[in-house]
Amino acid sequence: MQIRALIYFDELVRARSIRGAADKLNIQPTALSRQIDQLEHYFGTALIERSSRGVRLTSAGELLAARAGKTLRELDHVRQLIDDLEGLKRGHVSIFASGATVANLLAPALADFSLKYPNIRFSVTIASARAAIEAVANAEADIAVTLFSEAQSGTRVRLRAEIVYDVIAAANHPAASHAELTIAQLTTYPLAVPDQSFGARLAFDALFKSAGLTLDPVFVTSSLDMQKELVLRGAAVTLLPALTVLRECRAGQLVAIPIAGGKGIRTPIDLCIAADRQLSFAAAKLTDAIDRFMREAMPGNKGKTA
Repeated sequence: MQIRALIYFDELVRARSIRGAADKLNIQPTALSRQIDQLEHYFGTALIERSSRGVRLTSAGELLAARAGKTLRELDHVRQLIDDLEGLKRGHVSIFASGATVANLLAPALADFSLKYPNIRFSVTIASARAAIEAVANAEADIAVTLFSEAQSGTRVRLRAEIVYDVIAAANHPAASHAELTIAQLTTYPLAVPDQSFGARLAFDALFKSAGLTLDPVFVTSSLDMQKELVLRGAAVTLLPALTVLRECRAGQLVAIPIAGGKGIRTPIDLCIAADRQLSFAAAKLTDAIDRFMREAMPGNKGKTA
């Protein structure tokens, strides 16, 4: 069985059309069909069923599809390792981040790293914490940086640090005059918070409930940019890690106000990699860079290697 046949089959799985997959691969449909025929001969069973509406995977085809993509990603990973041995120092790194908050923390680390290694390419996918961890386990991602995540077999936590959520307000907002705010005081201001699909929102609900209060936000949005814009315009305050608005704070536009009594939300931020897969040169160097950034960027928090 040739690798080419698996590549063609993997594209067919996504396209669900012989012609569509052939167009994407820039080959003739007959050439793709021959490769699928070879796969079916190799496995001794039909993998697809053809119809006027496209193709449908058989049970055997579904089984192969579930593994072909991971196999191809692993082979691509091996190619990168071989490139590293040859001293080419190039490659691609896939990073999954759980939410725009983490993406904002990653951006400065990625920017600095890219300037040092200009031949390396990156893809950053924003996903839920669970999807990010699963992507590492399934070889879709080299690295995951997550908040509010749960452990999963096939992955390990390279570094765990703690991140604190502060009240974020415009510099000219009445809340900005306080050195700290209680939860009760926070309820007197219009709030902008993420929706229930975010782990942070569930933590906010629990924080207010522990104080015997109900979170009643004026604005609920899945967009971090929307939260920040509402705060910048003085329409609301929000809860975010101060690092995510560091630029605006340094510019004097926003301020970060701690929750009184150290009762604010504290959550681990995890840097995760595969448990048993060697990182390429590019991914290993980037992991080191993110590790270093997390340790240095969080005052009083040196992180913990897990």
